[in-house]
Amino acid sequence: MNQTTILNRVEGIGIGLHKGEPIRIILEPLEADSGIVFYRSDIGTTIPALPQYVVNTQMATVIGAGERNTISTIEHLLSAVNSYGIDNLRIIVNGLEVPVMDGSSASFCMMLDEAGIRELDAHKKVIVIKRDVEVRDGDKFSRVTPSNSPSYHFIIDFAHPVIGRQEFTYEFGKKNFLEQIARARTFGFLKDAQALRSMGLGLGGSLDNTIIMDEKKILNPEGLRFPNEFVRHKILDAIGDLCLLGMPMLGNYDSFAGSHKLNHLLTKEILKDPQNYEIKAINRALLQEKAFA
Repeated sequence: MNQTTILNRVEGIGIGLHKGEPIRIILEPLEADSGIVFYRSDIGTTIPALPQYVVNTQMATVIGAGERNTISTIEHLLSAVNSYGIDNLRIIVNGLEVPVMDGSSASFCMMLDEAGIRELDAHKKVIVIKRDVEVRDGDKFSRVTPSNSPSYHFIIDFAHPVIGRQEFTYEFGKKNFLEQIARARTFGFLKDAQALRSMGLGLGGSLDNTIIMDEKKILNPEGLRFPNEFVRHKILDAIGDLCLLGMPMLGNYDSFAGSHKLNHLLTKEILKDPQNYEIKAINRALLQEKAFA
């Protein structure tokens, strides 16, 4: 199995979730071994999608090359990129963040479908998890464990009548992603909106791109796309955050009440010790074809 990029250049436009500004986004193909690279066209700054470039995980995953040269909310796009098995891609935005679209990965999947996939003349590489790696924050945790059939398992527990405790296991693969994960939207609480806005965040949030709840109910008139859409979106986020490992991961992910912060700490912890992982070229004996098809 070889590395991939997109076949054609594609572009779109949307609103930034946190700054509320219109953002133009362009996806361009790259050659083998280039990785996933972001480019701020308004300031001429390139930022690789790697853990050492993560500068903030407060409300989204933010990468940067200097204090002001940052790009926020990259996880929904990277979740689609990761699930489509794309190894090399240039992502161009003309502002501070990736547009939120409808709050899920669905619009980015449509962009990738429009672009098409091109195979490159170089072996695909994966990071194979060799032993358990875990990071914790009190009772919250995120971990990876060795496996030849990647999966994501997530539990959330919110003291809210609409959410409560939810649990979901997702077997990694493009088809499963499109059917089970891609359409799950980000969510938030009405009571937190004012605090977020005072921090200059959430300015583009609306019922069009966020599941919003008051103390008792969902305010979106169309309701939920899945009964457990909340935990599915947490898996969507985790897939995007782990894309920052720099190549597809062969291993299982498990989390209770995880976050962008814990996911970032997990990627750093994995890469900190070479005994945690091994980088291998994919062959048929290494993994099931469906995982990165």
